[in-house]
Amino acid sequence: YRPPKPYRHPVLDARLTKARLAFEAKVLERCRREGVPVPAVYAQNAAAGWIAVEWIEGAPVRVKINEWLGQRPKNEEEEKAALEKDQGPLVELMKRIGSAIAGLHRTGVVHGDLTTSNMMLRPPVKTTKMTTTTTTTEEGETNGVISEEAQEKAKLLEGDVIIIDFGLANQSQSDEDRATDLYVLERAFASTHPRAENLFEHLLESYKQSFKKGASVLHKLEDVRMRGRKRSMIG
Repeated sequence: YRPPKPYRHPVLDARLTKARLAFEAKVLERCRREGVPVPAVYAQNAAAGWIAVEWIEGAPVRVKINEWLGQRPKNEEEEKAALEKDQGPLVELMKRIGSAIAGLHRTGVVHGDLTTSNMMLRPPVKTTKMTTTTTTTEEGETNGVISEEAQEKAKLLEGDVIIIDFGLANQSQSDEDRATDLYVLERAFASTHPRAENLFEHLLESYKQSFKKGASVLHKLEDVRMRGRKRSMIG
């Protein structure tokens, strides 16, 4: 729902809201038809300023990544060792994100505000859990606790990546626009998850492998990065 903006003329505000919501619904429906992981549109009333979309179970990718990373280690060496020890589940998640964005861009849609807050991680369908028998040692430690903890941690990052919040989306076949989409996500990821910043390359590699024009988009991304660095230097 988009409430009226009092600082705009009522007629202009109603016209802009109607057009924007109608376009957002159109983009979501187009993505669904093409198999892009986005919420389904159930109903809409652009004139009244609302659209009803599918409720996505789970949590934002941002929350799950930070939960997986856990408490920040005391020093840089511990942090590096912790990441190198078992980064497999996070790498796989980055690949799934890259694949989802590739599908979006292949459809001719750019998101406009890609962040890990605008992606949901929908948990897989639960299966019947098998019971296990554990034994306790004299020291009071339960056999298999470490492996169970590792499995539970890996489960944090399981599930399908669903892209949400298309309020700033646009239709575009431009490599420049697609590269800008990736650049926005890259900057947001580095700011939100600095400890996992080095894993962003796995997302880009997956994007490249999942999208025929991925190589040219990544080439354009280098230009976008360069302009971004220049703006940062100039202020």
